[in-house]
Amino acid sequence: MPLESLNHATLRQIVHLSVGGSMIRVHVSNAFGTSPLHLIAVHVARPISPATSRIDPDSDHALTFNEHSDVLIPMGAEYISDPLNYPAAALSDLAITMQIEATPGQETGHPGSRTTSYLFSGLPASAGDLPSAQSIDHWYFLAGVDVAASSETSSIVVLGDSITDGHGATTNRNDRWTDDLASRLQHSAFANTIAVLNEGIGGNRLLADGLGPNALARCDRDVLAQNGVRYLIVLEGINDIGTLTRTAAATKAQHEDLVQRMIGAYQQIIMRAHEHGIKVIGGTIMPFMGSAFYHPDDANESDRQMVNAWIRAAGHFDAMVDFDKTMADPAHPDRLRPDYDSGDHLHPSPAGYHAMADAIPFSLFQK
Repeated sequence: MPLESLNHATLRQIVHLSVGGSMIRVHVSNAFGTSPLHLIAVHVARPISPATSRIDPDSDHALTFNEHSDVLIPMGAEYISDPLNYPAAALSDLAITMQIEATPGQETGHPGSRTTSYLFSGLPASAGDLPSAQSIDHWYFLAGVDVAASSETSSIVVLGDSITDGHGATTNRNDRWTDDLASRLQHSAFANTIAVLNEGIGGNRLLADGLGPNALARCDRDVLAQNGVRYLIVLEGINDIGTLTRTAAATKAQHEDLVQRMIGAYQQIIMRAHEHGIKVIGGTIMPFMGSAFYHPDDANESDRQMVNAWIRAAGHFDAMVDFDKTMADPAHPDRLRPDYDSGDHLHPSPAGYHAMADAIPFSLFQK
């Protein structure tokens, strides 16, 4: 969608919370903008359903920024709303509606939302419905929602690519593996004070930019700056391995160099997280033989095995989740299990995402 379509528009976006609490704050980002972002108003409400633009009008409340209803966000910056007393239940949905006056020269957004947003022109942010709104599976300018919970509450940040982003999940069903993990935690008497923050970006790599900045470049904003972070799960690397040979063959030296640089990136992430008291959990890279996007060969599979051996070895990550073992076809370990495969031999199906969440023991999050 052209960025100009957002000028003088009302944009309603729906997000799924993990933990509940009595107060919220909303983060609005112009991180990649090349000019200021001007929002006339930002409202929150309870949506009737993610599949409709309708909200419960009685639940609608205006947010303020520095006690003002409108906000002008400079290029490259993020604004956090003032706290709003707004009871939010665990695993509930929240509709955030922005009335946009002017957009920046470049979009700050998330194309892999797996959740429908609604765009209309001519109605205020408080409108109970946006009839004939344009539907877009995309989030714009929305960086996160803080929920004020108990002092015992902590967060798990998941740093990942399209597998964490939820490619292959069902639109508006919140069945990414991080959603399933959040649901498991909430239904546990031991772990229901732990939030899950999904920092997955489609195409993300450890070592190079793609649709968004590389994983190392994202550490400060997407991991260290998040509230209440006590744990970090890293599931990155499949795009580094696949991209090496996607358009041309690579030499043995190039394969060896890639593996060593990937390990170096993991070490950097671990070191930086440890400096902030964060426990770092490594996820093994899952099989992707048969992918038509990457068409991996034996050399790519060897790279994956070497990286996974390092992730599994003691003394590197603080703990490890063996997604590879969980998701591999026992008859063909270099491929996803058929019932866990979305069909592209790269991304899991909703059943596969559920299995990934089930593979994570809660003992990793003991204090």
